Amino acid sequence: MKPAAHVPQDTLQLTPKQRRALRARAHALKPVVTVGQAGLTPAVLREIDLSLAHHELIKVKLAGLDRTARQRVTEEICRRTGSAWVQHIGRIAVLYRPGRPEHTDIGDS
Repeated sequence: MKPAAHVPQDTLQLTPKQRRALRARAHALKPVVTVGQAGLTPAVLREIDLSLAHHELIKVKLAGLDRTARQRVTEEICRRTGSAWVQHIGRIAVLYRPGRPEHTDIGDS
């Protein structure tokens, strides 16, 4: 797997061990938000932010966007929500933002 070189350095950074643990947790998740043809609208960004606050780990479907646009949108989401990119699976981005301290056990030890 290639490192997340396209994710800006001012976003939340994860260690490889943390990323691996989050990928395992995300496997069974379904996308909770879809970014469509209109792109990253304020309403979509607000829904992503609320979903991250509630779930910490989410999948976002990036429909109707080419590979470069998906990377740009993922970077923008991470920057604006303070989240971390975990992985892309086709048109699905997996994002993580820690919530309450008791829920941050993602393989740090």
